[in-house]
Amino acid sequence: MNDRDAGLAGINEPPQPADLYLPPNPEPEENIQHSLFGEILDWMLAPLLLLWPMSIAITYLVAKSIANQPFDHALEDSVTVLAQQVREVDGKAVSRLPGTARDILRADDVDNVYFQVTGPYKEYVDGDRELPLPDNPDRYRTGTVHFRNDAMNGTQVRVAFSYVNLRPAARNVEPHAALVQVAETLDKRAHLANEIIKGVILPQFIILPIVLALVWFALARGLSPLAELQRRIRARRPDDLSPIDATQVPEEISPLVGSLNDMLSRLSQTIDMQKRFIADAAHQMKTPLAGMRMQSELALRQLDPDEIHRSLEQLAKSSESATRLVNQLLALARAENQPHTGLAFELVDLNVLARDTVQDWVQASFSYRIDLGFEASDAGVALEGNAMMLRELLSNLIDNALRYTPAGGSVTVRVRSNAQQAILEVEDTGPGIAPAERAHVFERFYRILGSSASGSGLGLAIVREIAQQHGAEVDVFSNPRGFAKKLPGSLFRVTFPPPPIIVEESD
Repeated sequence: MNDRDAGLAGINEPPQPADLYLPPNPEPEENIQHSLFGEILDWMLAPLLLLWPMSIAITYLVAKSIANQPFDHALEDSVTVLAQQVREVDGKAVSRLPGTARDILRADDVDNVYFQVTGPYKEYVDGDRELPLPDNPDRYRTGTVHFRNDAMNGTQVRVAFSYVNLRPAARNVEPHAALVQVAETLDKRAHLANEIIKGVILPQFIILPIVLALVWFALARGLSPLAELQRRIRARRPDDLSPIDATQVPEEISPLVGSLNDMLSRLSQTIDMQKRFIADAAHQMKTPLAGMRMQSELALRQLDPDEIHRSLEQLAKSSESATRLVNQLLALARAENQPHTGLAFELVDLNVLARDTVQDWVQASFSYRIDLGFEASDAGVALEGNAMMLRELLSNLIDNALRYTPAGGSVTVRVRSNAQQAILEVEDTGPGIAPAERAHVFERFYRILGSSASGSGLGLAIVREIAQQHGAEVDVFSNPRGFAKKLPGSLFRVTFPPPPIIVEESD
């Protein structure tokens, strides 16, 4: 050990891979299901049912207006005829309406008809005295028939009235204008309005159920592709993860089918990964388990204590190898099954994390008789990441370097940064990796031919998986400082995506 290792001593045990992290189960969300058919039906029928009463009300008002027109014309004619019979005699207004004309004017089988003639000073001339006079006579023009709604003996009536100038040369209403009024009750008008309403509304009572039935049928017909898609999905075999044919679905459902196909593709990849992992794990576990069984059977047959002790030592080594393999399998499973968006990223100071991880491996470097050093960046290098996974990445790089570096060599962990990137390096003075082998060393269970170092071939696969989840790149080079010492060595470099956050190094 050299001076750079001062302060790294005092660690008694090598690091052990962390237990598999299981995130807490999220709280169950309230299960509320909505019917698409019912929701569309509500949005279609609710406006229809709301507008229908409005349509009836508007139709009633229009019917009343239509019913008023012919009867108003009849009243206007009566007022015009009656006005023609009003004359001025000796300065007084008189009505020369014959008796037969009076009978004709009042002849109505349904409504009561009233008429009234008053003079320029509102004096009674002829007709029904109880008929009320209009308000504000000054605002009415003479010679024009006007209409108003009023009451006669507590009964609503429609009144047509006109001011008649007894002296045509005079322009003012009083005192030279007589008032002529004809009024009738509203029974015929109401009856005609009701007949119009019946003629319009009754067909609607027949048409509305037909419209509702057609809307129901059209909506069910329009949503039938969803039911067909559901039937096709339910008819699939449990192991059928092939894409759904999107050519037989409407254009609006195509994005949904595309999303389902993407999910099926990811699910298929995940299942294939799990199958491959289980197969590889089972294959790799055979060797240490077979060795443990063979050593235990050999120990049972031995009588010599030295031979029994030697067999037990081999059994302990096989057990340690199996334990390490299981731990690395768990670490790889954790890394591969942790989705990128599921990682709990936080601000991590790479200098502090690397220093703490190197301290954990100091004791192991003593047993390997290797000089383990650490070179920190001048300034603290912070990045967004998962601290536990990053420690696992660095631990596997250090473990790999210690195993392949011969006794008396050195392993250096280095943290540095530039204006755009944060860089983590592990440099060793081992045998190095041939350029042809560098593309394969990150594959699971891959071992370099001719290597005598013990290992499972999973460490660098774990490194690559964790790096990918952090958006980082892992590269391997020859040790640029090894040529001067005639030791080829290797340099593993992890480059994190820009931009790192530069902070002042903490004490």
